[in-house]
Amino acid sequence: MPGSLDHFLELTTTQPFFQVLIVIIATFILEDAATVLTAIQVKLHTLAPGTALIALYVGIVAGDVGLYGLGYLAARWPPARRWIETPERDVQRQWLTQKLFKVVFISRFVPGTRLPLYTACGFFNAGLRTFTLATILATMIWTSALFALSLRIGGFLLAHLGTWRWVGIFGFVLVIIIMGRIAARIQKQGK
Repeated sequence: MPGSLDHFLELTTTQPFFQVLIVIIATFILEDAATVLTAIQVKLHTLAPGTALIALYVGIVAGDVGLYGLGYLAARWPPARRWIETPERDVQRQWLTQKLFKVVFISRFVPGTRLPLYTACGFFNAGLRTFTLATILATMIWTSALFALSLRIGGFLLAHLGTWRWVGIFGFVLVIIIMGRIAARIQKQGK
């Protein structure tokens, strides 16, 4: 398996568009894992650093705007109209719209908040332009930091684990995912 993965990564080096598409699709599945694995590809010299980061940014922001869009569409669904047409709706929408940039920006760094918040932004039709700007800025900071960390740790794993490098990389991805889940659980219990 690890040999076939190496072979696959080598084959994709001649197809930059295919590489970018794979990274973008991977961000829709698990953003942090996609970031780590993309950094590993850069360390293996199968993907250019600039191309990797741009693909990550595009995929993550597209996914975030997609969540906004799902919330927007849900608000137009007739059974959901009962939640829209309430006296509290205007208060909720006004609060969210006033604090939109700050709330969306901070949510990038708090595990477990993006799905409900981003769909709520769309549901309440909060400003798409402000939402997208906050998402772009926060994504550039968070993803760049995780990418840099992954380059460093991934380089160490690739250099020191030999044939076991993919096991180490899988372990690193698993640790990132588990840490996010633990942080989300702790954050929920704190409320």
